[in-house]
Amino acid sequence: MAEPLNDYKRKFLVVIDDSKEADRAVSFAAHRVKRTGGTVVLLSVIETQDFAQFLGVEEVMRAEAREAAERLIDARRARIAQIGDIRTETVIREGDLVGEIGKVVAADPGIAILVLAAANSKDGPGPLVTDFATRAGNAALPVIVTIIPGTMTDEQIVAVT
Repeated sequence: MAEPLNDYKRKFLVVIDDSKEADRAVSFAAHRVKRTGGTVVLLSVIETQDFAQFLGVEEVMRAEAREAAERLIDARRARIAQIGDIRTETVIREGDLVGEIGKVVAADPGIAILVLAAANSKDGPGPLVTDFATRAGNAALPVIVTIIPGTMTDEQIVAVT
């Protein structure tokens, strides 16, 4: 059996929010990095379109949204620390979620894989999975998109990483 390539520096990008699916994506990325090396990049995007509707409190709303994003990232980093000594990077952006994911990928050539988890819902896998899984041609991201079933347990994730 071949040894893991621990010096390989690829990065796994995971979008962070408060969903159960984000936890599944973090778990997959962390276990994969633990086994093969690399970095987990945690991205939180603050969607700002609603801020302008509330004149006078825009900066307060922006600061509260940033604090909430930092708490979510801290919780995911604590989760990753339980899995092992895994290198992480964090990115917080403001703007449109899909657009910011594309910008982060374009700005960091080390990002090789976008890890998403599908929702366990009769309404479909979720908007991000639908968007990135159905892109083709020039609209596709120049990275692999890995979609984790939202119902996978940690034990199942470990078995496939």
